Amino acid sequence: MAAVLRSSRYLVGGCSKHVTFAFASTRSMASKTQVGFVGLGNMGNPMAKNLLKHGYPVIATDVFPESCKEVQELGAQIVDNPKADRIITMLPSSPNVIDVYTGPNGILKKVKKGSLLIDSSTIDPSVSKEMAAAAEKMGAVFMDAPVSGGVGAASSGKLTFMVGGAEEEFTAAKELLSCMGANVVYCGQVGTGQAAKICNNMLLAIGMIGTSETMNLGIRLGLDPKLLAKILNMSSGRCWSSDTYNPVPGVMEGVPSGNNYQGGFGTQLMAKDLGLAQNTATNTRTPVPLGSLAHQIYRMMCARGYASKDFSSVFQFLREEEGQ
Repeated sequence: MAAVLRSSRYLVGGCSKHVTFAFASTRSMASKTQVGFVGLGNMGNPMAKNLLKHGYPVIATDVFPESCKEVQELGAQIVDNPKADRIITMLPSSPNVIDVYTGPNGILKKVKKGSLLIDSSTIDPSVSKEMAAAAEKMGAVFMDAPVSGGVGAASSGKLTFMVGGAEEEFTAAKELLSCMGANVVYCGQVGTGQAAKICNNMLLAIGMIGTSETMNLGIRLGLDPKLLAKILNMSSGRCWSSDTYNPVPGVMEGVPSGNNYQGGFGTQLMAKDLGLAQNTATNTRTPVPLGSLAHQIYRMMCARGYASKDFSSVFQFLREEEGQ
């Protein structure tokens, strides 16, 4: 569910083609005005493609030039530093967001007053609040809108967006986000979108570990994995990790487990999100014993060479831990 960016220089040096374009005077003008997009990784790339499919002129950038090629072929204009009335960012972590918005070449250095800035990264809610305050000083509007659904939902335009920000700006944000998602939910003030996403991903991690343990146990007991998955999915154990994103190779097509756990949502990113959940739980004195254990498991996986594999590779990790 996150972009593959590995540098802090997101607004410089990525794709150098210079493009001149006109600004829209207000967001209430024709909806098909230009949209800036920063971060064309596993999630950002299909999101930007869906904006193009809906007729939006997209001006985009990524620190890796190769990440720009697909959207450029579909009509996106590639620039070093997109400037537009509406900009969407999809970045890996809090430091990346801070740099992209407030760094030396950050969005807020030359942002136009009245601009709508939507961040779909998964980051610390406190950082979203900091970016909103910085944007407000420049006369712009910042909203957090992290997503759920994974690469498949990003490609099909069926993501769920959890939006935090000024309620009067939600309609403008929803117009864009509805091109990329099936569900756009207003959560409250800035930071509440991140709060909802962190909670969701903590449950997702716990559920994926539980599904992997269950499938592994059933296989060791002699059950066919496809049969076991079928039974689970018509029984009370059914969950997203079992019926939509099964972690066992060969059980489902079109999921990372069927492609050596390539693509999808990286283990390193899941560990990062669980770290956010752990930090917020500590700050609010909230007991999250299973969330804490999930965090430790995914951190261990990162140390054992699973960092770049999809988070469903926890099934493979468990098998290897048992000497399979």
